[in-house]
Amino acid sequence: MLNIKLLRDNPSLVIERLKVKNFEAQDIVNNILELDIKRRDLQTESDSLLSQQNNLAKEIGLLMKSKMVDQAQEIKNQVALLKERSKELENQMELVSLELNDALVQLPNLPHTSVPQGRGASENKIEREWGDINIETAKIPHWELAKKYDIIDFDLGVKLTGAGFPVYKGKGATLQRALITYFLNKNCAAGYTEVMPPLVVNEASGYGTGQLPDKGQQMYHIGLDNFYLIPTAEVPVTNIYRDVILSQDDLPIKLTAYTPCFRREAGSYGKDVRGLNRLHQFDKVEIVEITNPELSYDTLEKMVLHVESIVKDLNLPYRILRLCGGDMSFTSALTFDFEVFSAAQQMWLEVSSVSNFETFQANRLKLRYKDSQGKNQFAHTLNGSSLALPRILAALLENNQTENGIVIPEVLRPYTGFDIID
Repeated sequence: MLNIKLLRDNPSLVIERLKVKNFEAQDIVNNILELDIKRRDLQTESDSLLSQQNNLAKEIGLLMKSKMVDQAQEIKNQVALLKERSKELENQMELVSLELNDALVQLPNLPHTSVPQGRGASENKIEREWGDINIETAKIPHWELAKKYDIIDFDLGVKLTGAGFPVYKGKGATLQRALITYFLNKNCAAGYTEVMPPLVVNEASGYGTGQLPDKGQQMYHIGLDNFYLIPTAEVPVTNIYRDVILSQDDLPIKLTAYTPCFRREAGSYGKDVRGLNRLHQFDKVEIVEITNPELSYDTLEKMVLHVESIVKDLNLPYRILRLCGGDMSFTSALTFDFEVFSAAQQMWLEVSSVSNFETFQANRLKLRYKDSQGKNQFAHTLNGSSLALPRILAALLENNQTENGIVIPEVLRPYTGFDIID
């Protein structure tokens, strides 16, 4: 959530920067400013009434000491009227504050000044590429390989649940587990502390990281308990520090977690959703950092380099994209996407997003730290996939297929216990 002070001090900056995300903010900003003035006017009147009540209470005390009971009663009657008005103001302020908050959560995060203008994915900026993508087109797609080697059963997943819920079997399940363990070990070796969070969260947690209300339709909702299945480990892991005031010495905080993730992916259809390309349940390893604002963009760069090292270890051709405004998330200030090349599908598959949210999430979470002067400041939050497994697995199967089977990358062999799927 954007800071109300920024909107008061420089509304035109907010409006112009959000145009980079193709978001027209003029009407919402005007409404926010009107509500903010209304709330502050109500607060000023309420403070004035409270001051009057305090002064009159002192006067009543003096009159009672002087046995001037009738005069004291008259002033008590005035105080009663003031208290009644104060209650009315309190109710009005509560309603206006709720209305103001509802307006504030409609505004996306401001994009960083380095974010390119653009409407969608085709206008993202390629930062760098690695690996050979000149692979022959006669490769078998991963959904056919999965059936050939009996390692992933998409039909059984449909029987048990529905489309988008595959069943991993045999060496496919072992490879999936090997990837998860390898990713976690790499993250822990880089200084991240592993946590194992719940897979369901309450509404406050979804709100805190910005999935609610913006992405509510994409989340699986458990109505009876008002819980949500997590779309990413980012939600529970970042919310560990909701309503927490940290010491500056606590920063940076570096956490990693493996979780299944659940997304409805409403409206997804066509050839690009076949097999593992787009699922409703998938495994992902996440990294989350909470840091000092002055260091957050250095942190973002280090996180990108860390994720890059993992993809490179798997020997998969990849590219890193700086997302344009039109392809960024609601909450992000700057995002780098990783894509690996699919040999059989002859297309790039997204496997990671690494983002800096600046204070946008921290403001919602009320996540603060005490600076060197002892003042409470909002921290910066960042997160990244390291990595999302379905498309990584798809690329591994397609790119490493041979006449004799699918060759396992060398770094994974200590975790799988086998060199080839045959």
